[in-house]
Order: sequence, then C-alpha cells, then structure tokens
Amino acid sequence: MPPTTIPAVLRAAAAEFGAAEALADGGFRLDFRQLLEHVQRVARAFAASGVRPGDRIAIVLPNTAEWVLAALGALYSGAVLVPVNTRFTGVETTDLLVRSRARALVVAADFLGTDRYAAIRATGVELPELTTVVRVPLDQPHACVPGTLGWEEFLARAETVSAAEVEARAEAVRPDDVSDILFTSGTTGRSKGVLSAHRQVVDVAAAWARCGEVTAGDRYLVVNPFFHSFGYKAGIVVCLLTGAAIVPQAVFSVPETLELIERERISALPGAPTIFQSLLPERAGRDLSSLRLAVTGAASVPASLVRRMRSELGFDTVLTAYGLTEAVVVTMCRPGDEVELVAATSGRATAGFEVATRPPAGEVVVRGPNVMLGYLDDPEATAKALDQQGWLRTGDVGVLDKAGNLAITGRVKDMYICGGFNVYPAEIEHALTELDGVRDVAVIGVADARLGEVGKAFVVPADGLSTETVLGFCRGRLANYKVPRSVEFVTELPRNASGKVLKRLLSEEKA
Repeated sequence: MPPTTIPAVLRAAAAEFGAAEALADGGFRLDFRQLLEHVQRVARAFAASGVRPGDRIAIVLPNTAEWVLAALGALYSGAVLVPVNTRFTGVETTDLLVRSRARALVVAADFLGTDRYAAIRATGVELPELTTVVRVPLDQPHACVPGTLGWEEFLARAETVSAAEVEARAEAVRPDDVSDILFTSGTTGRSKGVLSAHRQVVDVAAAWARCGEVTAGDRYLVVNPFFHSFGYKAGIVVCLLTGAAIVPQAVFSVPETLELIERERISALPGAPTIFQSLLPERAGRDLSSLRLAVTGAASVPASLVRRMRSELGFDTVLTAYGLTEAVVVTMCRPGDEVELVAATSGRATAGFEVATRPPAGEVVVRGPNVMLGYLDDPEATAKALDQQGWLRTGDVGVLDKAGNLAITGRVKDMYICGGFNVYPAEIEHALTELDGVRDVAVIGVADARLGEVGKAFVVPADGLSTETVLGFCRGRLANYKVPRSVEFVTELPRNASGKVLKRLLSEEKA
C-alpha cells in the first residue's frame, strides 16, 4: 500500500532510491538514505527541545537544505509545519507566530541583509509559547543571540533523545493528522491559515508527479518558494515520491538559474511564466539540453510563450496547472496536449477533484478528498468557503469546455462593470500577452463618471510601445466595453511569491 504520511514517504524513499542523490544545495549533497538520517536527527533535536506531537514549528528560511531538513524533521517528529513567507515584515511574521501558537522557530540569521529574528523581536510582541528559536546563518557565521540556538548547536541536542523515541513518534502519525498550516497570500485581505492532512499532501503531490511524468531520473530545480505549496508540496514532496533530486534556489536570478541548469543538468523546472520570459533573452550560449519538463500557470499564458519554451529553451513538455492553497493542485494539462490547449486552459481535474462553475459570475468551485480541512481558528471563514456538500468556493472565475479543461478568466473580486457589462481583466491580459513588446501586463477597473468603471492597463514593455499601439491592438480583438481606456507603462508589476499580481496594490496606488 502506498505511504500516506510524510514520515512513511521518507522511509519508503530511502528504501527504494537509496544511494541516488536526493538533495543538492551547492556543496551540500545527500542521497535518500542520508536524507532520512539527517531528518531523523533534526526530529530528535526538536524532541529534545520540548516539541511534542501536534505542536507547531514555524520556518522562515529561503530555499535551502536547512529548510528541507527542518521541515521534514518537524513532520517526522509528529509536529505541524508552519512555513512563513520570507518576504514578510517582522510585524507580519510575528502575527503568524501568534496565530499559529508556534512552539519552535527556525529562522534565517542573514537572508537578504536582514536578521529575521531581530525584526521579530523589534515588534515588542511577547511570544510566551515560543520556547525554541534556531537562527540559521546563510551567508557567513554569526554570533549566537541570547535565547537562541545556532543550527549546529540545535542539532547537537539530538544526542539526548533516542532514535527509538523519534521512530515511535513517526509511526504514530496518522494520515488524517494535520501536517501543515500554510497561510494564504492575502492578496484580497488578511491571510488565513489553511489546514491540510498528511494524506492530502501526499495525494496531491502524487497526482502532480503523474501528470508531469516525474521519475527518478529527473533533477528538479525548485525556484518556487518552499513556503508556498508550489515549492513544498509540488516540489519537495514530489521528489520524495519519485526519487527525483531536489535542487533548491534561494533567490531567482537569471544568470544563477542558467548556471544551475547547466551544472546540475536540470530536467524539471516549474515556475511562474515570468521566470521563462526572463530566461529566454539570456539563453544564448547556454547548454539547456537537459531540460525536459516545465509546469507553469496563470490566467494569461500566451501560446507564443509555450512555443518558445519548447523551441528555444528546449522543453519537451510544457504544462499549465491551476491550484490554490486550499486545494494545492486542482487541474493540470497532460503531456501531449496541444499548445493552444496548454496556453488557453489549465487542463483537466486531477487528485480526485470535481470541478464546476456557478452562476452568476461563473465562479469555480471544487470538491474532493484533498480540499483543505478548514481555516485555522476561523469557523466563520471556513463556512463561507466550504458549503455543506463539500464544495469549496475558489474566488476564481472560469469556463469549462466539453472535455473538462478549465480556463481561468479572472477573480470574482477583480471583475468590474463597464456600462452594464461584466468585464474580466484576465481576458484582456491574455489578449495583450500576444502583442509584441509586452513583457507583462495587469488590468484593473477604475472609476468612470459615465460608465461606472473602465479598464486601466499596466504594461511592462520589452521595448518601445505607445499607448495607442496597446489600445489599437485591443480594439482589434476585444469588444469595445472590454478595451482599456488608459495605459500606464511600469518597470514591473507587484507580485506575491507564487507569481500572482497583487492588484490591490495597483488599485491602492490609483485610489
């Protein structure tokens, strides 16, 4: 019977893949047997620090070997993992520590020039339940801060706890136990803690791996942040299930990514469309022949980008997918799907999900065994999101074709009404991605005295573009009420870690 908990997945991977490389972070290399041994040591260190099964362990680290070991060690010890966005301020991070009642914290001492724990302490908020803080130096050695442990000092605690005790904890983890609390991106308001079970994490990762045909021969570059389900569940856990090697990248950088692809012979590279758009102009002279699989997703993935990813970056397979924190991966294309289908849709249901749309807006709703357990300490929000029949409201608007392929056309809250007609910005954005010279685009509704609301396009140009060129292009492809009335050229769009545009920030700037 396939494993249904993360500890069982780890043990199965060690047994099946053994000496194959599991983790490659610069000079730090582990095979699958060694990975299990290191995770067991981390689990013993957590147990020695007073962490009990069911306690919450927060991690504020970029994509590094330490994130992988700390997260898997937490889960192996029977604790609940709380990944925290490394872009959060001290105030935002402290809020999550309070709300999750974190017992332990593993935090970067010097990521991007910031001591994350110092930022937490500067808030002045007391954290009485936080009894263990481990500061991980990433760039250079750091002096220990009173009341905290260094990474090696933390690991040394493992010697005081027997291997048998931690193995008993790992064996006691049940498939329906809560494995993690991932906080939503908060693009439309305060973030919510999403509760998932071990069986759900394993099942969605297995479905993702099947759609991508991931195997033990793959080397998987994980650029997507580990604190996001795309990096953690569709990244780390996928590799554990398939025997693919995890190659983490702490911060996306075009030269570094290209160097990693060459040096590590990367075959799988999932990421937001902007990653591939950034790699294309810099690919000359690089050996990218190892690339096989790309998985991306957004409301607007132009067919031209999919074609260029295949012809110029060398991917054999380019897939799009749709998911959200509350369900991880809901639909996904399959190898062999036509370019136009991959670009225009996010594929068909996977991981046991049912997908439907509801009037009047066409909101996407999903149901299945891998829908979240609920929101942390928020029964009211849970009841609003999940109805009594088990359908989850996603907040996304979409269309299903006869074959069940889902095309996301926008967000319910992004929709605006122009002259009495509903307008979904994603449709306009998708059209504009086909205009030469448009590198990135976002459309929002702004107030208009005559029509109520009209569209405003924010465009990141690759080269010289004029407002008239953009608007003229739209007029040739869209109904008049969908054509934006104004264009603003910007150097970049505000995005969250998963690549979604933070439209509320654009709206606030124009308020």
